[in-house]
Amino acid sequence: MRLAIGLGARGLGRVWPNPAVGCVIVRGGRVLARGWTQPSGRPHAEAMALAECDARGATAYVSLEPCAHHGQTPPCAAALIGAGVARVVTALTDPDPRVAGRGHAMLRAAGIEVVEGVEAEAAARVQAGFLLRLRAGRPLVTLKLALTLDGRIATATGESRWITGPEARRMVHALRASHDAVLVGAGTARADDPDLRVRGLGVGHQPVRIVPSAGLDLPIEGRLGRSAREVPVWLVHGPDAPEAARAAWQEAGADLISSPAPDGALDMATMLQALGARGLTRVFCEGGGALASALLRAGLVDDLLVFAAGRLIGAEGRAGIGPLGLDALAEAPQFRLRALRPVGGDVMQHWSRAPALT
Repeated sequence: MRLAIGLGARGLGRVWPNPAVGCVIVRGGRVLARGWTQPSGRPHAEAMALAECDARGATAYVSLEPCAHHGQTPPCAAALIGAGVARVVTALTDPDPRVAGRGHAMLRAAGIEVVEGVEAEAAARVQAGFLLRLRAGRPLVTLKLALTLDGRIATATGESRWITGPEARRMVHALRASHDAVLVGAGTARADDPDLRVRGLGVGHQPVRIVPSAGLDLPIEGRLGRSAREVPVWLVHGPDAPEAARAAWQEAGADLISSPAPDGALDMATMLQALGARGLTRVFCEGGGALASALLRAGLVDDLLVFAAGRLIGAEGRAGIGPLGLDALAEAPQFRLRALRPVGGDVMQHWSRAPALT
């Protein structure tokens, strides 16, 4: 099952809105075939594995309950039945209403032994974005911060290239590749003219690039505007964004998403619901400080990745996170440390949102 979960993780960032599933078929202690969900979500993991072997009498290890509904492809539960497998072991029940236990029930009704809940916690970590979209209607949000030891992202003049070393920057590109979309604030888009594509890894896909800007006051002549027809650019704007700006960005090839902007600021929860409705399951936020603080204030950051460099800038430098408006320490967003590792000359900290205290 651990192998199946790891295989499924290969699809992260490539298969949305589908889950990234892995499947391993075993008979007599020997692996017959392996499969994982393919780009754009099809073929499914089970179909890939079954195409590689004679599975009669075998056990199929699948990181998510096989689907039970007819979509663009037949149900994977039916495919397993037709292939003559004797046993199916799964990690998670699929909460999609079209499945939700029906896949397991189909298998059992066909006389196949079904074992559930194997390595469920590890599978849930890989499927966190898919599960969150189904249960809460929004994608998982990972906030990345590249900071000095004193929590700064740039000097007072705005110089930030480069706070961290080449190894950390390469890892950030790998993280972009494992998410459906990359999100940056309008201030960062104006100041840094980012491209936000995955570079240097030889990957064959690119994440959607998203910028929230209530007034749509973004430089259309920048790199995002020039490449919007090559790699998707989604711009989230308020209802009062100028028509001329909307028309110009649409002409450039960007996809516009209108969202409420009370008091002139976009509502983060509503924005993420709109992104979830479009199928996104995993969003990688690269700042800047104002967007980071808005997401944190709204309780919408699920994972926090901090790349800490061995530099000091001082109080005059630009803070990595904008104001949170806290009056008491108890109000501060809380995260739990999941991993700590050196990356070149820097240190990466992986934090996950702590459950609310009761």
